[in-house]
Amino acid sequence: MRRKTLFIILLGILAVLVAACQQAPQESDNSAPQQAEIRGAGAGHMGCAVQEQGQTGCGLAEGENNVGLFGRDYEGIVSTQDVSTPELSGFLARPAAEGKYPGVVMVHEWWGLNGNIKEMAQLLASQGYLVFAIDLYGEVATTSERAGQLTGDVRNNQEAATEKLRAAASYLRGLPEFSGKLGSIGWCFGGGQSLQLALSGEPLDATVIYYGQLTDNQSRLSAIAWPVLGIFGAEDTSIPPSSVNAFKAALDNLGVQNDITIYPGVGHAFANPSGARYAANETRDAWGKTIAFFKKTLKG
Repeated sequence: MRRKTLFIILLGILAVLVAACQQAPQESDNSAPQQAEIRGAGAGHMGCAVQEQGQTGCGLAEGENNVGLFGRDYEGIVSTQDVSTPELSGFLARPAAEGKYPGVVMVHEWWGLNGNIKEMAQLLASQGYLVFAIDLYGEVATTSERAGQLTGDVRNNQEAATEKLRAAASYLRGLPEFSGKLGSIGWCFGGGQSLQLALSGEPLDATVIYYGQLTDNQSRLSAIAWPVLGIFGAEDTSIPPSSVNAFKAALDNLGVQNDITIYPGVGHAFANPSGARYAANETRDAWGKTIAFFKKTLKG
């Protein structure tokens, strides 16, 4: 009788534990292989890796921003405006002072054109650039599920997204302040889109990729005839070092000038201040490399 009672109690405890596990939010298993961003047509999705969605890597749609990290006050020296044309929409940030400036197409993370990206556009503009932060979604995602849907929409119609990117390049070239040189930059989803613009046949002078989707297809990469800056994390299982090294090797074989940095000890989206993997020191260093790279390629 005593054994039967103990058995019933143990079954009750087990039932409570199972119910608790079902109600608790699932955490990512960092030891499990993570699905990479799209590496070819129809594979994966173009945002964070599946197990990096939510708070484990790509962060939140809204929250902190990087601007305060760099100590630059751009108020009064940068003018901004929302842009909407039949071909594209986005956010323009440019120096308030009259003059000629190079242009930069900036592409948002998988959340969309949120406040952090707009502030980064202003920060870059304060360094003397015409920055067009393109909106490839038409909205800002507030959940991982919605962000995944939006990146999937782009993935399924990359040709249309590429046309928007090229329209952004044309828009910057048409500004009276444009000096004649043009580059692109993007983070995560946007990093992959920055590369897509480079592969499209659009003539550029610089490409910056922060842990975005890559390719080592030399036939495709042969479209690039200008320097490339790549920023990645050694612990990134979405864009692993092996993928980065293959990308660099392909660029080297083609004679494409490149500067590729893989930061040790940091993972995907380490430059996103609202994410759990945010690394301030590496972000500061990477931004310094970015500014120096643009200065050399677009102002040199």
